[in-house]
Amino acid sequence: MRGERDAHAFTSEETYAATRRPVSLAATLLPDAYTSEEFFGLERERVFGSGWVAAGPSARLREAGDVLVAEVAGRSIFVVRRKDGTLRAFYNVCRHRGTRLLAPGERRVGRFIRCPYHSWAYDHDGRCIGTPMFTGSDIPPDQRAAFDMQDVATFDKADYGLLPVAVDAWGPLVFVNLDPESGPLADHLGDLPARTAGYRLGEWEIARTAEYEIAANYKLVAENFMEYYHLPWVHPGLVKVSPIEAHHRWQGAGMYVGFCTSPIAPDTDDGGWGSGLGPIGGLDRSDAVSARFVWLFPNVAVNILPNHLFIIHARPVAPGLTRETTYLLTHPESAATEHAVDEIAGFWDTVNREDIGIVERVQAGLETTPFPGGRLCYRFEESLHRFQNMIVDRMVGRRRVPPGDDAETVPMFGAAHPRQSVAPSSES
Repeated sequence: MRGERDAHAFTSEETYAATRRPVSLAATLLPDAYTSEEFFGLERERVFGSGWVAAGPSARLREAGDVLVAEVAGRSIFVVRRKDGTLRAFYNVCRHRGTRLLAPGERRVGRFIRCPYHSWAYDHDGRCIGTPMFTGSDIPPDQRAAFDMQDVATFDKADYGLLPVAVDAWGPLVFVNLDPESGPLADHLGDLPARTAGYRLGEWEIARTAEYEIAANYKLVAENFMEYYHLPWVHPGLVKVSPIEAHHRWQGAGMYVGFCTSPIAPDTDDGGWGSGLGPIGGLDRSDAVSARFVWLFPNVAVNILPNHLFIIHARPVAPGLTRETTYLLTHPESAATEHAVDEIAGFWDTVNREDIGIVERVQAGLETTPFPGGRLCYRFEESLHRFQNMIVDRMVGRRRVPPGDDAETVPMFGAAHPRQSVAPSSES
């Protein structure tokens, strides 16, 4: 119903003037950002194709030969764990005729990564080692001479290795980066590794997974996650264990939005985050009673609690469609029972479905009315302002890591914090 801007407007600072204002005066990101095919195409390149993006959980890549297949910015990539323990990532395409090497969901490869079409093979470093005359070939010995390419003029296997992608890991997640100019993962994470060091995030293992299809833009999923404004009306069970008065900003420098509940309230008849599963050892006094919530730009949530982790990986498919995978992780030292894990997983599933229902209603409103954009409620939605300005930065071609708060935690429902009244920094 609303006329769309042309593609050039989506890369212009002028388009986002209202969102660039200080949060106490700012308006929401323009509605086209959630509904426009043109915006979606540019966003895929400028947001997902230009920096570090979560590919999936580190726990899927524990052993040599483990692989993780993912789609990033419309490109299929895979990550493999090498024998020496390091990670390599490549575009998921054979250098012969462009065949996709690994199917979605594949978890293991042997000594070689083998093309299903003409059997070209690659080692875990991406080197082409067979075309298809290589160790382990299925070609009968009496027919192998016909397939031997060693005497083919100007052909050198060294020129036909897999196309590499930058890869790195932090805690429970593996990240890839399609842009070789965008800098190290450490710049993206900022102070997050230091602030979460006590949780030993790399040690946790996946206990449950779930899949959801959401008829809404991934940014609506993100923005819903990072604000507490809706809790009393949408989450009657959650608000009992995450009380309004216990909400705090927990925001450092980095490409993330951070907040927390401290202290966590005990479980109720509606469930909760305890369910008989004790906290890990070694946590400091604050971490032992707090739930840390992080939306790591652009599309993954890491919920860190004393006794479990819950990851939400939201993958944009279309302007109004998001596929989401959730992972519940427990620590080996917790000796979690099936019942305890089921109880926590069930509680998260209830909360998640409540969120899905409401963000789908937002998407429907954006798509079917002439809604011009709204006004941010600064006391509750400063986190949205931070996230939306990260999106704007990428859309206009700006590289910037936003700063953090001066204080470790800031009450969400107290007086406005000084950080809440300033416009986004112009520093690079």
